[in-house]
Amino acid sequence: MNRIQKKRNDYLRRSARVRARIARSEAPRLSVFRSLKYFSAQVIDDEKGRTLVAVTEKELPKKSGSKTDRAKALGSLLATKAIAKKIDSVVFDRGPYSYHGRVAAFAKGAREGGLHF
Repeated sequence: MNRIQKKRNDYLRRSARVRARIARSEAPRLSVFRSLKYFSAQVIDDEKGRTLVAVTEKELPKKSGSKTDRAKALGSLLATKAIAKKIDSVVFDRGPYSYHGRVAAFAKGAREGGLHF
């Protein structure tokens, strides 16, 4: 197995491990995706297999500030959209990413916006 395949396998294994821990929850899952340029998140109902609310950094009015600041603003935007659809409690799925930096800032913004997790 070469280095790239090993990195991909580690990525998938971390995602599966996190998802297995939160799979038994009744609340919708708040899943995040982080790329080098953008950040996006969605609230998913796993029982029906549908996305309830989704946001991406491209929806923010202006691309200013650091990536961490934009992630926090995106968290509060997702919280307002979710609360408008009567979703106030979710389970946070960080995926393969560590709870640090943009992921933690997003979670903080979502909590400040009114989501409970």
